[in-house]
Amino acid sequence: MTRRNVFAAGAALAAPLAAAPAKSSIIELRWFWMRNGSQVARTTEFLAKSFVPAHKRAGGGPCGFFSAVIAQHSPFIFAVLSFPTLAGVEEFGDALGADKEFMRSSAAYGASPELTYMRIENSLLRGFKSMPGIEVPAVSEGRAPRVFELRTYESNNGPAGKRKVKMFDDAEIAIFRRCGMTPVFFGETIVGRDLPNLTYMLAYDDMAARDKAWKAFGADPEWQKLRATPGLTDPEIVSNISNSILRPLPFSQIR
Repeated sequence: MTRRNVFAAGAALAAPLAAAPAKSSIIELRWFWMRNGSQVARTTEFLAKSFVPAHKRAGGGPCGFFSAVIAQHSPFIFAVLSFPTLAGVEEFGDALGADKEFMRSSAAYGASPELTYMRIENSLLRGFKSMPGIEVPAVSEGRAPRVFELRTYESNNGPAGKRKVKMFDDAEIAIFRRCGMTPVFFGETIVGRDLPNLTYMLAYDDMAARDKAWKAFGADPEWQKLRATPGLTDPEIVSNISNSILRPLPFSQIR
């Protein structure tokens, strides 16, 4: 697929998201890997002025766009979006392809002899039972943008990964909330690299609030008991953890 039609021919970024999904949503994570220079500015402008309006015209749900604060392989733009079903991915791609205004702007975006980005990488996740869709943090007028943390847990094997998902569903997400963290989404990767794994996003007022929340979480008695439970210890169910600290772009609905 060429960079000119990557947004039009089924490479959909979003689809309508029900206010309270009865079943787990499909969450797409998409990285636009960049080089320093015009790529970041051009892609940011395209997403803000072309994709987001087209997404709204098609009735899409909340979408978030972020840049790196602390992360490997920056610069990049990271997008998180949601679909009601796997079929919704293809349906929204068709909607984008039928949007003449979007198609014109997409063609212009890809027409430059310069690369618009180096590569796109994406993965599809299925929302957890206890948190089936994206939860957009409330934003009041004049509120400063939050700090967001994206964390991926790889597991030793499939059954171990399922136990980690259940651990979050049964108790760990609730402990996060109690300790001052704001969950945005939790999803088990169904299409992507380094399987099996899960990825989740948390929001904080600022870095000081993040540090305070993680300190409280580490000292939480319920968490201390949970993490020592046979079958749920890190060596048994987690083989690698990676994380990034992100800031929302000005046009991000998740901020």
